[in-house]
Amino acid sequence: MSLFFKIADHPAEFEQIERLNYQTFVEEIPQHGENSSQKLRDRFHEENTYIIGLRKEQVIGMICVRNQRPFSLDQKIGKVEQHLPVQVENLCEIRLLAVDPAYRNGRVFVGLTQALIRYCLKMGYDAAIISGTTRQQKLYKHLGFQPFAYLTGDDKAAFQPMYLTKAIFEASDIGKILKEPVNFMPGPATIVDEVQSAFLSSPYSHRSKEFDHKLTYIQEQLTTLTKAQYVQVFHGTGTLANDVIAGQLSLLNGKGLILINGEFGNRLKDHAQRWQLSCDHYEVEWGEAFQYERISALIEEKEYQWLWTVHCETSTGVLNNLESLKEISQKHNLKLCVDCVSSLGAVPLNLEGVTFASGVSGKTLGSYTGLSFVFHQEKVRPSLCLPRYLDLGSYVEAGGVPYTQSSNLVEALAQALKKYEQPNDVYDQIKNRSEKIRNVIEEMGWKVLAPSEVAASLIMTIEFSEEKKAKTIGDNLFLNGFLLHYESSYLQKRNWLQISCMNRISEKDIKKLLELLSRFRDKEDATILSDYSF
Repeated sequence: MSLFFKIADHPAEFEQIERLNYQTFVEEIPQHGENSSQKLRDRFHEENTYIIGLRKEQVIGMICVRNQRPFSLDQKIGKVEQHLPVQVENLCEIRLLAVDPAYRNGRVFVGLTQALIRYCLKMGYDAAIISGTTRQQKLYKHLGFQPFAYLTGDDKAAFQPMYLTKAIFEASDIGKILKEPVNFMPGPATIVDEVQSAFLSSPYSHRSKEFDHKLTYIQEQLTTLTKAQYVQVFHGTGTLANDVIAGQLSLLNGKGLILINGEFGNRLKDHAQRWQLSCDHYEVEWGEAFQYERISALIEEKEYQWLWTVHCETSTGVLNNLESLKEISQKHNLKLCVDCVSSLGAVPLNLEGVTFASGVSGKTLGSYTGLSFVFHQEKVRPSLCLPRYLDLGSYVEAGGVPYTQSSNLVEALAQALKKYEQPNDVYDQIKNRSEKIRNVIEEMGWKVLAPSEVAASLIMTIEFSEEKKAKTIGDNLFLNGFLLHYESSYLQKRNWLQISCMNRISEKDIKKLLELLSRFRDKEDATILSDYSF
């Protein structure tokens, strides 16, 4: 199995850290005196965060981070900032870089440094300092560290104060080979080179013919993709698009029904409350599918005018049955409104019979966050009862451009939409990725929240029983170059971790992800991952 980098959190790991610390800073570099236990616990042990490199269960490398003042280096040269040639705001100290002599082939040093940089960026540090042994100055400089101040220690163990910033690291030999993390997040999307280039094109006026043609192309692509009659493009997030829909519902006299089976259904409820909409709520447990016969029965009991729901409930991975909801709405003559923020571009989507629907540019479509869409089946007139920016009718009346819009975001989206010339290819790729990952996750013995018959292919939610296990896994996978979704408050509250399959990801990276995940299984459930077929 390949090298694995993580934050130390087990007693066995800390014992190995103390032995490696002794081996390096007593036997090899005579910085401390010998002892019979042949273990050395650092004086700042309780304040240190140890990033370790593992080969199977053996700690073969380590480095630690500490942000409590005074630093060790403060005590040697005075306040560090007085000597630094750069201005910093959030500084940390790096100490105890050590690698088992049998593994000093470069890979461990590089891996530790890359994990360290990811950790420091995640924690918001803008610079790091270290006391680097003079015996390894070439190595430290290779990693990007720059000397400052003056030597400390003595002839037997001399140390050079050194510092590292993000900019210096990126220009270093190691920084140049640091890969972007593999993105298994449900947003923002991984931006391909062609879309980046389009975004970086010279901006032009939103009143130009060029802009008009590009926006028309986007609208045609989106309506073709969804079978909607019309779509308006807004500058903002999906929250803005749902506020626009709520604004339209506020113009109706009748009562509505909101369906809830996750976080984003709850957010529709919040939209309705803020707009003071008259409505009831039908709610089931998170991760469960709606009972459509029950919904129909509720509608028969009361006179509702509209129905509002989420298509793909991102918080749980449940794909609600849009066709069933369309049938119910048609039967009871309801205006159906759907949040399609996550499902747009990820699964086949037919908005025929849907009055209003929302979507965004920054998820599966693969463009930058910043544009949102409201699909509608009929032409909408402006209303003086609505805020100007949220008035869907004003966009219709102005031909889609009532106010200033960014040509850069429009150019990027137009380029991203080109992959939907064959939309089924995109849907199949997402589905195949999802099935591969889900099969292995379940063979590991972990539970995917949404049952397979109602699961969305673009995202899966994994439940854990151990306290904070989802965060532990997410944090450590990030150190190894993988982005998973676990930091939203609703996920942390439930100890859930999510894997999104919406981005284009190689089979090599999928297999690597699953290998890393396998390290967190219970030992009795261990299975040889290389036996899995991809």
